[in-house]
Amino acid sequence: WPSPADRWQVIAIAALAVLAPLYLSPLYLGSYLLPWLIWSSAALSLTLLMGLAGQLHFGYAAVMAIGAYSAIHLARVGLPFEMVLVASGLIAAAIGSVFGGAALRVKGLYLVMATLAMQYLVDWIIVNVPAISGGAHATLRTPEVRFLLVPIDSLASRYYLALAWTALVAVFFLNIKRTSFGRALVAIREKDFAAAVIGVDPFRYKLLAFFTSSFMGGVSGAILAFCYYRAVTPEQFSSSVSIQLVAMVLVGGLGTVIGAFLGAGFVLLAPIVLTNAVSALAGAGLMPLSQNFISHLPLIIYGGLIIGFLLFEPLGLAKVHDNVRKYLMVWPFRHARN
Repeated sequence: WPSPADRWQVIAIAALAVLAPLYLSPLYLGSYLLPWLIWSSAALSLTLLMGLAGQLHFGYAAVMAIGAYSAIHLARVGLPFEMVLVASGLIAAAIGSVFGGAALRVKGLYLVMATLAMQYLVDWIIVNVPAISGGAHATLRTPEVRFLLVPIDSLASRYYLALAWTALVAVFFLNIKRTSFGRALVAIREKDFAAAVIGVDPFRYKLLAFFTSSFMGGVSGAILAFCYYRAVTPEQFSSSVSIQLVAMVLVGGLGTVIGAFLGAGFVLLAPIVLTNAVSALAGAGLMPLSQNFISHLPLIIYGGLIIGFLLFEPLGLAKVHDNVRKYLMVWPFRHARN
């Protein structure tokens, strides 16, 4: 953050995030801010693959499901929770890399089909193998765990664990572009044949991209299970969740950190805000429409907003933020005449 204004903004946001349990009610902290943080970390993990490496993934909810179920079973065995998080990420990374191997031979829509196959296969295994999920309609509750000797049972402890993981993923993503690994991923995204000519091995770096992204997705899935859901069912990681994750990345802005936060906030919170606004207008008698139409109106507006963003600002909410930021940096001299 070379600009002092950016540094102060980051410091202010970090302070607000750390002090959130002191000034937010448990309802807003546990129902809005906590899931926003966790899904932002998942969106950042997917952004590493889609934004930097340019590899499409429409089965990312399956990666998170592998991490969540692995973490629950490992914690029930008695493994320390610190090791549970690492092990669940490694299991998700290993399985995700196997399916990601398809990226070494196909790209574009063919890669989308390969990742969708992963989603459906993992869904089928979770539902039909009782040893993993307990059955199609079973619910696995998370056991009581400790992280660095602190019990993860209160809302504040769960929130701080999610905040720490999200901050770690964000810092990792901010710095990976400066490394040779990040520059190699960008070269492969632009043109993998040209990257191979200059000495970048597409086979190696695509596999590393899938491994790293799947590892972070698996840990995010474990934290989602232990810190937010507190119980896991197969429906929580369906194909629709994968589509929502892709929407978070695209609406927020590919390849940006702030885009993952803005995209996750938009996808998660916009339907709630629109539903409350439409309900308030209908209750005040300002919308003389049928109840059936009013119940579907928030989804119509929500879909229209997504289409509007993709039409008028294809680079996502991150670009809108950048435009506003640049305007404020030069204001009021933008309209000065020479």
